[in-house]
Amino acid sequence: MGFTIGGIREKRSGARRRGRSAESTAVAEYTGLWGWDVVPGTRARAGACSCGQRACSSPGAHPLGFAREVPAGTGLDRAADAWGETPGASMLLPVGRAFDVLDVAEQAGRRALVRLERMGLPLGPVTVTPTGRAQFFVAPGAAAELPGLLYRMGWDDADLDLRALGPGAHITAPPSDLGGLGPVRWLRPPVLDTAAAPPQARLLLGTLAYVCHRS
Repeated sequence: MGFTIGGIREKRSGARRRGRSAESTAVAEYTGLWGWDVVPGTRARAGACSCGQRACSSPGAHPLGFAREVPAGTGLDRAADAWGETPGASMLLPVGRAFDVLDVAEQAGRRALVRLERMGLPLGPVTVTPTGRAQFFVAPGAAAELPGLLYRMGWDDADLDLRALGPGAHITAPPSDLGGLGPVRWLRPPVLDTAAAPPQARLLLGTLAYVCHRS
């Protein structure tokens, strides 16, 4: 017996059932503990997106158009029921609501994280993707503020591998697979103090910009 998400068929094995149960628990943790909305997303296999569009611009990394999101505050039972409506979906977090994201190369992100921790600065969650990117969760508004912040810090004319993601963007949440390339992992997992109230981008940006420039 199988199921289909937009054209890609997968088997309902016992392992898949256990995986979906673990995913439901993760969804409930994101919504109930950290206060984030979770959106069911596509998956990719052999470069093909489960949405069925041959020219998909983000294979395995965009929301399912027909699926409803699981809102912040949803508990375990309701999250499991809601996630059961889209078996096999990846977990996506909408950016621009509880957090924005500063996205840098993984190597630069790892070095910056060590520096920031030594400085004792408040830090939010940080993910690392199989595509070699580190994603720092910061307070909403960072995407709109980034050009002005870089200008005031003197980094506006530097060639930095640094960008901000804001409203309208989605990131793949651990431990979901990103575009068939492997799972997203936590470089710094969420904690109660900062998950729902991540730091302002300006507190991290100087160090991130410096490390990106040196890289």
